[in-house]
Amino acid sequence: MASRSKRTVVLDAKVEKGKRYQLVAAAELVKNCADAKFDESVDISVRLGIDPKQSDQNVRAAVVPPHGTGKTVKVLVIAKGEKEKEAEIAGADYAGSDEMVEKISKGWLDFDVVIATPDMMREVGKLGKLLGPKGLMPNPKSGTVTFDVARVVKECKAGRIELRNDSYGIIHASIGKASFPVEHLVANSMAVVEALQRSKPSSSKGAFVRRITLSSTMGPGVDVDLLSFEAKE
Repeated sequence: MASRSKRTVVLDAKVEKGKRYQLVAAAELVKNCADAKFDESVDISVRLGIDPKQSDQNVRAAVVPPHGTGKTVKVLVIAKGEKEKEAEIAGADYAGSDEMVEKISKGWLDFDVVIATPDMMREVGKLGKLLGPKGLMPNPKSGTVTFDVARVVKECKAGRIELRNDSYGIIHASIGKASFPVEHLVANSMAVVEALQRSKPSSSKGAFVRRITLSSTMGPGVDVDLLSFEAKE
């Protein structure tokens, strides 16, 4: 068994085992534990009451956190004609049609988000084996297959977060940086949870949100009292 570093032991000791903290207190504790030499990301993990093996219970949604995530996002839009021009004006880092599809097919993946218009999805679909495993495939449910490219480009550049459960039924998302004020981390956390609540599958029974944890890149996880979210709704 690997030995724990002194830093890990000290940070873990700051978090009371078995305790679920109020949201504000949890955000404060996560910031206090983020003592790395870089500005650590702050992440939220939400365990959902779904069966991820059932396709009709998988959750996919998107949210634009009110205070962004502190990350620079490279946006690629695959579109033709006027929609390509709209994307460029809206601030897309890259925009094009068939030439972009060909470039990706040769291994180019220097982007964080792909937006495609519906008329380009036949060609984009051929890139599934490249984009799918990296979570980059455009999808109507997440709003990245659309003719309203200008709006989605602006949302992505503003820190739009795509929410998708993993094989264990857990959502993972970055909600900011350790340098963010506590109130910004709280507001962004609330936005993510509210977006998930709106996306609850009709086939999911019982409690939908089961557990919420906040953590920084190098810090321990801090469990959050679910009632502290309800109190702010």
